[in-house]
Amino acid sequence: MLRLAGILLLFFPVFAQAGAQMYEPLSASVTAGMHIKVTDQPVSRQQFISTFASRKKAMVWLATMTERLKKRISDPIERNDFLMTVHYEARRASLDPQLILSIIQVESGFKKYAVSRAGAYGYMQVMPFWRKLIGDPGHNLFHLRLNLRYGCTILQHYLIIEKGGYFRALGRYNGSLGEDFYPKLVIGAWHGTWAYSS
Repeated sequence: MLRLAGILLLFFPVFAQAGAQMYEPLSASVTAGMHIKVTDQPVSRQQFISTFASRKKAMVWLATMTERLKKRISDPIERNDFLMTVHYEARRASLDPQLILSIIQVESGFKKYAVSRAGAYGYMQVMPFWRKLIGDPGHNLFHLRLNLRYGCTILQHYLIIEKGGYFRALGRYNGSLGEDFYPKLVIGAWHGTWAYSS
């Protein structure tokens, strides 16, 4: 069933899926990283490599994911910068980078400037109220690293609330807790399109 959801997503991409995320107080450990200055610059190759056990493993992951993302982000430099930044920000939040790629696929279809009907922004469809609550009201949610930093922090928060339960945490992330459509799409993409074992 999950594989079918992933296949359907490839042929019928869903854009700007963000629902009405609800604010819940975040722990100090989760929010600490939001107050560190983040620019819109992608991470450096060295920062990316530092998240792997070896340079070789980093390059194999990047080559694998680059091939999978080629149809969605055609420019090779932009694609590599995007993937290295996703991996770095996911690992920074103790999350699986392939899960983050799956969320981005479902939430925005890899469109940097996607805006949902609910008013969420960017790759990970972050609601603007989070800027005031965990970041800075002046943050531009279309910036690559900022959007990923917010999205990963929010998801990490929901996983803590749900004691590591991805299904409910994803429902909270999308603002559709109690419904199964969104979590099934993300998990289907995670275990299908973006599955990776080193």
